[in-house]
Amino acid sequence: MKTLNKELWTDHKCASSADLAEALAVAVAAALRTGLQARGRAAVAVSGGKTPLRFFDALSRQKLEWANVYVTLADERWVPATSERSNTKLVLAHLLVNEAKSAHYVPLYDDAPTPELGMTEVTSGLTVLPQPFDAVVLGMGDDGHTASWFPNGDHLAQALDMHGKLSLMPMRAPAAPEARITFTAPALLSANQLFLHFESAAKRAVFDEACSGDDVLQMPIRAALLAKRQHPLQVYWCD
Repeated sequence: MKTLNKELWTDHKCASSADLAEALAVAVAAALRTGLQARGRAAVAVSGGKTPLRFFDALSRQKLEWANVYVTLADERWVPATSERSNTKLVLAHLLVNEAKSAHYVPLYDDAPTPELGMTEVTSGLTVLPQPFDAVVLGMGDDGHTASWFPNGDHLAQALDMHGKLSLMPMRAPAAPEARITFTAPALLSANQLFLHFESAAKRAVFDEACSGDDVLQMPIRAALLAKRQHPLQVYWCD
């Protein structure tokens, strides 16, 4: 087992959850400003769950030309926006508020019964997104998954294929109670700025384990480290 080159990522350790949220928000806002200056529009993909909520609040208060910013998710559970399990619900309630209330939200869900049946409609909605993403903010699970790239996911290999042509992929996995839809590695890892956001020493141990090997199917977060990128992965974390 080989240890990955430390030049593949940059550590940003913060003193507290509040400091972490603010630092990450400032960095993501800077990436969006660069996109706005370069092409008049900018796009960010964020991750769901409870960890990003403080970050969402901090980002929503950043001064930007939000009317020209497009926000989407790195992945989504295939549930309606009214569900407590919906990441869309979190984004609308905690990010598209304050200064960011004029941003454009691009969902990864429609009312089809399965992600497979909804793929065409959801994919067509992505055409409004400027590409590549100016910023992608990933989270990480205890099993080393990120986005909906779960170990033992039914379409994991296809989702991680950097030569794949699809932007989205349905995903089911033993660790995921619901069917999911997720951006693929080519879509997310081509971002101009790629961020990883997590909290706790336990999550740091997971990340360190990921840095000590290169099997992406075993720990999919490794894909974010191994992608051939102009800029290293930016790791924002706190104990």
